[in-house]
Amino acid sequence: MLEQLALPVIAAPMFLVSGPALVEAACRSGIIGALPAANARSSEILDEWLTGLTAALERAPEPRIGPWAVNLVAHRSNARLQADLALCVRHRAPIVITALGGPQAVVEAVHGYGGLVFADVNTPEFAAKAAGFGVDGLVLVCAGAGGHTGQIAAPAFVATVREFFDGILVVAGAMSSGSAVRSAQILGADLVHMGTRFIATDESLAVPAYKQMIVDSSSRDIVCTNAITGAWANKLRPSLVQAGLDPDNLPPRRDGFDLSRGEEQGRAWKDLWSAGQGVGQITAIEPVRAVVQRLQDEYTRALEAELRDPWMQRHRSTPC
Repeated sequence: MLEQLALPVIAAPMFLVSGPALVEAACRSGIIGALPAANARSSEILDEWLTGLTAALERAPEPRIGPWAVNLVAHRSNARLQADLALCVRHRAPIVITALGGPQAVVEAVHGYGGLVFADVNTPEFAAKAAGFGVDGLVLVCAGAGGHTGQIAAPAFVATVREFFDGILVVAGAMSSGSAVRSAQILGADLVHMGTRFIATDESLAVPAYKQMIVDSSSRDIVCTNAITGAWANKLRPSLVQAGLDPDNLPPRRDGFDLSRGEEQGRAWKDLWSAGQGVGQITAIEPVRAVVQRLQDEYTRALEAELRDPWMQRHRSTPC
């Protein structure tokens, strides 16, 4: 199903940002669109979303429709896991992306109808565990990713995981341009995960002030902290300030990330806005289609630059 993509990009499933309109626009632009199941306030609403999404994509006139994906929190404290997984099976979600828990039950259910399972991981150790459960792909959450982030730079993370995993690798973290897509491929990845790039789009669920803050911010405005939910996350400095917090004096949270504090965690993400280190490359609020077209143009220019590079030309002409 990945061969049908116009560009090897996933519009990442972002809590409180990714909804059916964003996913539909992404798929119709030829990339993968993804949403978190938790963005629907109930399993019944998620069912309505997936019903409408699949019907809209079936009617779409575009020749290259990207597959859609649902992000499921696989942790045992997610009371909706079984109901939401059943909906993924009923609607035959092409891709299910798991996070925060062992993916074994999801792998069994999704492979039963021929879907793919990707696991969201932020360390090589978690990557190895997920690979052992038979996932088809790994989303490597690298340093610089928006929201809950990793601590390992993409070159090191990809190289380490490629030592034991030959499936689909997805790089997340500061991926905001077509040239970044090409760089991830050169590292050995198959796809990139772009979240921040799609916050400031017409179709996202983000409030207008959040979208504008994305446009107005740069990498200098990113604060990496574990004070909000207990897990390390990249937040926008201006959103911390407008909430009355001092970004330079945030006390670490000692009790860790706990999904059972659902309402509290939701408020933290709603009022304190996230972004990745690639935020400075976003200069306007645009439709998803315009964003994807720009990414395609940048990707094409990156490929053309490779072909013009003198070292590349010498290397290509040297017999083995």
